[in-house]
Amino acid sequence: MIHFVLLISRQGKVRLTKWYSPYSQKERTKVIRELSGLILTRGPKLCNFVEWRGLRVVYKRYASLYFCMCIDQDDNELEILEIIHHYVEVLDRYFGSVCELDLIYNFHKAYFILDELLLAGELQESSKKTVARLVAGQDSLVETAKEQASAISNIIAHATKKVMNLLAIAF
Repeated sequence: MIHFVLLISRQGKVRLTKWYSPYSQKERTKVIRELSGLILTRGPKLCNFVEWRGLRVVYKRYASLYFCMCIDQDDNELEILEIIHHYVEVLDRYFGSVCELDLIYNFHKAYFILDELLLAGELQESSKKTVARLVAGQDSLVETAKEQASAISNIIAHATKKVMNLLAIAF
């Protein structure tokens, strides 16, 4: 089981967190600080698996981001590396060539994609095409909702203008 997912920049800034096990806010802060210090200081030629608090942290660096997942000791590390790579490939497919700024300004999309891939700390969907289709469907729903909200806003503005004109005439 995946206990949590962290995306950390090379400067130690957290870009995304997803917790599948219960941690208090104080514990989360401590976990992030500990793992940031541990992973960012490791050399590039060292193994991508780290023993930590009786668990195992699997991480992979892509450009300026470290994608980290914490798993149980007996889970398969190579499978988790594949899940990380799968997530990055889906992000690349959605954003073009994903970069740190895409995740900063479109964090909700990064979370949505992660939620389509993982459910309760387990791999839910292994098909990139299916995830891309689901994300495109959600984008379509958001656009429809924006258009409807805009139309309602225009109706309200028009009605308000008429009421104001009527009030001006009455007084």
